[in-house]
Amino acid sequence: MASIKDVAAQAGVSVATVSRVLNGHPSVSQEARTRVLASVQTLGYRPNAVARSLRTDQTRTLGLIISDVLNPYFTELARSVEEEARSLGYSVIIGNADERPDLQDHHVRTLLDRRIDGLLLSPADGCSPGVLDAAHAGTPMVFVDRWIPGLEVPVIRADGSGAVRDLVAHLHDLGHRRLAIIAGPATTTTGRERVEAFREALAAYGIVLPDSYIGQGDFQAASGRRAAMTLLDLAEPPEVIFAADNLMALGVLDAVRERGLQIPDDIALAVFDDIPWFVHTNPPITAIAQPTDQLGRAAVRALVDRIEGRTPQSVSLPAHLVVRRSCGEPATGATPAQQTPARRSKS
Repeated sequence: MASIKDVAAQAGVSVATVSRVLNGHPSVSQEARTRVLASVQTLGYRPNAVARSLRTDQTRTLGLIISDVLNPYFTELARSVEEEARSLGYSVIIGNADERPDLQDHHVRTLLDRRIDGLLLSPADGCSPGVLDAAHAGTPMVFVDRWIPGLEVPVIRADGSGAVRDLVAHLHDLGHRRLAIIAGPATTTTGRERVEAFREALAAYGIVLPDSYIGQGDFQAASGRRAAMTLLDLAEPPEVIFAADNLMALGVLDAVRERGLQIPDDIALAVFDDIPWFVHTNPPITAIAQPTDQLGRAAVRALVDRIEGRTPQSVSLPAHLVVRRSCGEPATGATPAQQTPARRSKS
């Protein structure tokens, strides 16, 4: 395998000149740069990334810890993060926390040991010691989707409040009055935020959200099934179940089928987090779509800004309602945007 000394010898320059060319230093003449790059190609030289990181104190590597790799939302988020990072000259190492704070902290420690330049994180809860320690130590960090209140860390997130209001208006227009929600963990910002947005949207129509209509889930399908069963067992079950996460919605579908019920005739279903599968269910499912691709790319740009000494700002992008047939026939006058099928957006 060719070394940097071999490249220097063939190009007729010093090792220092080769290093400057490979690092894009402007002090090298165009003639010398051309000879060095030709020698690199001829010899098939590959710079030693580890050695370079020791010299520059940078690895050009970002860490991404997602809450659940099986959740299509986070899979799409990871893809957009990797694409944007690659376009900016960075690589990405991904850790799956599986909604477990202890596993999340394990990934934080492992990634820091690998000398990543910065960390993108969708925290599993608000008090993970590893995350708090890394933030307080000054590790360049950006929260995406979820965040930990009180930490001075930029947050890249979707604002679903407007879309939730649109959903409740749509349900109200269809004549639904008994509306329930299956919430995510109260330890997560998204778990709390979506319940409050739903409660406030109902209040605008004079509808109260009773405690019995708040099912408790954990962003996993099994919890969605359990919560739906409890709601369906009520003396006065809801007319609509709003699942605050796509995997919990799959659990609701299992419960509805197990009970021999039909959507939307017996129970309506709406979901926070649109995914491509929801176009292919029968009936297709009404959902709130987040700008996932844009969120991932914005998070990478914010993190690179922190790494390179700039000051990024938090970003909030609006989610939007996608009306399908799982709550009944769409209200007259629904806009084409409200009926757009799930697809991967591009920024």
